[in-house]
Amino acid sequence: MNSAAISAIVFVCAFGGSMVGIFLQRVLPESHLRQESKDVINLGTGLIATMAALVLGLLVGAAKTSFDSQTSGFQQLSTNIILLDRILAHYGQGANQAREQLRRSVTATIERLWPANGSPSSGLSDSRTTMDAGALYASIRNLSPQNEFQRSLQTRALDMGADLARNRWQLSEPNDGSLPVPFLAVLAFWLFILFTSFGLFAPQNGTVIAALFVCALSVAGAVCLIVDLDQPFEGLLRVSSAPLHSALAQLGQ
Repeated sequence: MNSAAISAIVFVCAFGGSMVGIFLQRVLPESHLRQESKDVINLGTGLIATMAALVLGLLVGAAKTSFDSQTSGFQQLSTNIILLDRILAHYGQGANQAREQLRRSVTATIERLWPANGSPSSGLSDSRTTMDAGALYASIRNLSPQNEFQRSLQTRALDMGADLARNRWQLSEPNDGSLPVPFLAVLAFWLFILFTSFGLFAPQNGTVIAALFVCALSVAGAVCLIVDLDQPFEGLLRVSSAPLHSALAQLGQ
């Protein structure tokens, strides 16, 4: 889901609804706009506003949970990378190739997730990342331990490699977004109804239209931020690459 496109749709639904309301105010008979009708409409739109607020709350909660999960997941991934490098360092000279493969894998992962040229992120499920992880695991498995100490380190390194793979696949699962599309569609419809009711009884002057425009823009901006939170490698709000960069700086030491 593209956050800019979704927020634009929400804005059109909201502000377009207010314009529809102003148009209906002009064409409906006066008897349809009396105080009794206004009271009933206000009751209905109050219910819709409450439901819209609940849906917005659910969307914010789901998006924030997804974003926080990605952030903590990368911190754990970075910690495991450093621990694996330390284990291989204790193994000795025979693990230099595996350590170099680990460095190359981390460097490539950073370039794919946070491209310097501004191109879209390929995500952790990229096949090249899977190949790099397989090559790292193979280089650890092919070590030739000379004593019991090295054999125990190789076993720990293999376990840590499996943990890294598990972390990576867990982090790759939410990349397509976890926000339910039906929630967004229903929310856009409710906003259309709400803003239509605003325009139906609003005075027809430039100040009111400007206020409705700003309100619609504010709601669309909130939806844009929600969608951005749900897409940790796109948009304005992105998961920080600092943990992986920090881990990369410590590799080979």
